[in-house]
Amino acid sequence: MGNSSVSEGGAGRVTEHAATEGPRTPGSHQLVLVTGPSGAGRSTAINALEDLGYEVIDNLPLSLVPRLVEGAPVGPIALGLDIRNRDFNATSLIELIDRLTRNPDTALDVVYVDCSTDELVHRYNQTRRRHPLGEAPEEAIASEIDLLAPVRVRADVLIDTTAMSPHDLKAEIGRWFGRASAAPMSVQIQSFSYKRGAPRGVDMIFDCRFLSNPHWVPGLREKDGRDADVVAHISADPRFEEFFRRVSDLVLFLLPAQLDEGKAHLTIGFGCTGGQHRSVALAEMLGNLLAQRGWPVSKRHRELERRVVERHPTQAG
Repeated sequence: MGNSSVSEGGAGRVTEHAATEGPRTPGSHQLVLVTGPSGAGRSTAINALEDLGYEVIDNLPLSLVPRLVEGAPVGPIALGLDIRNRDFNATSLIELIDRLTRNPDTALDVVYVDCSTDELVHRYNQTRRRHPLGEAPEEAIASEIDLLAPVRVRADVLIDTTAMSPHDLKAEIGRWFGRASAAPMSVQIQSFSYKRGAPRGVDMIFDCRFLSNPHWVPGLREKDGRDADVVAHISADPRFEEFFRRVSDLVLFLLPAQLDEGKAHLTIGFGCTGGQHRSVALAEMLGNLLAQRGWPVSKRHRELERRVVERHPTQAG
C-alpha cells in the first residue's frame, strides 16, 4: 500500500498508509471497510460514518461485497466487517481488499479500529458481554487479535481507541471522512479542567485560570459558565476584555489560514481549574462569535458532561 506515516495529533494514535493506486475519480464507488477487534469501537465508527452521509451495511457476507460495486455509483458506502460475518476469515478479507483495490471504479479505504488488549479486557469485564468467539474474554481477545493481525497491516487508517471516549472516536472519524463539499472547516470548542488533564486532539489551548474565579463566590459556586451572573462576574475582571479580544482576533486570523491549508476540522480548548465556570464561559462566547461570523461551530463542556454522568449514571449509560 506504499509508505506509512504516523500522526499523534488526533484523539488517539492514527496511522495512514499512503495509497499508490493514483487519484480517485469523481465517478468511482466510494467504499469504506471498517473492521477491528470486538469491543474496540467498530460500531461507533460505523455510526459516525452514517452521520456523515454514508450508507451503512453491517456484517454483510464477504462474498456479497463485490456486488455493491456493480453498476453506477449511488453514494458513499461504509461496511462493517468483523468475525461475526458469516464467512469471515482474514485471508478472504485480504483477498477482497486486493480485488477492490485493483478495481479502477472503486475508491477504497480500510479502517482498522484498534485497542490495547488490557483495555479490551477491561471493557468486557465492565459490560459483562459475551465475546463473539465464546471463550473467556482474555483468551477470546487474544485469539481475535491474532486472527486479525494480517488485516491490521493492510489498513489505510488505523485508529487506536485505547484512551478514547466514543465522542473522541466519532470526532476522529469526522476528521478522516467528513466531506469538505458539505461545509467549510468545522470548529469544535471545548472547555475542560486542568486537574483532569488537557483533552486529546486539541489544536489550540487557552489557559484562563488567571481570570477571577466564580467558585469563590457562594452564590455562583453551583452555577456554570452559561449562567448570566457567572459571565458578568468573569467579564468584570479588568483583564478579561483584552484577553478575549486578543484570543478572538487570533482565532479569526488563523481559521482562514487553516482552511487554506486543507484542514476540515479544528478544535480549540479553554482550560480553567475546575472546568465549570471560566473555561465554559469563554468557550460559549467564542463559539457564539464564530457562529455569527459563519463558521460551523460545535461546543463541548467536558466537566459538565461528567457531572451529568455522575448524577444520572443509568441514563448516561
